Amino acid sequence: MSDDIRAQVARQFIESIPHARALGMSFVEIGDGVAELSMPYDERLIGDPATGVVHGGAISTLMDTCSGAAVMAHPANPGSTATLDLRIDYMRAATPGQALVARAECYHVTRTVAFVRAVAMDDDRSNPVATATGAFTIEPARAGA
Repeated sequence: MSDDIRAQVARQFIESIPHARALGMSFVEIGDGVAELSMPYDERLIGDPATGVVHGGAISTLMDTCSGAAVMAHPANPGSTATLDLRIDYMRAATPGQALVARAECYHVTRTVAFVRAVAMDDDRSNPVATATGAFTIEPARAGA
């Protein structure tokens, strides 16, 4: 499968997930084991009404979805993927009113597992909101496929 087709399949798969659509996620970049997704600020996602800060679960979903897209766009991945493990470290509260952007890189692939690093940022790109590391399944290619 060519890189362009792999990126297109990953994009279509992620855009077909109702939860990702409900959160307003959209692609900024995808290709060759890297993905970048944005999620607009939305008052429905506030976790603390007193401050207007987005709930950590929305940030987690953004990072997980972005990481899965990076795996699907990796040249060594012959098929779909699912999250095995995702560790997220929250570094600071996201700034209320600002969109969030997650960038993930699939940096190592074995026969059955892909490893990913990700970061989530708001407008302050020098100070991450959260970082993540994860392991994702790799669907082995079937004979004759």
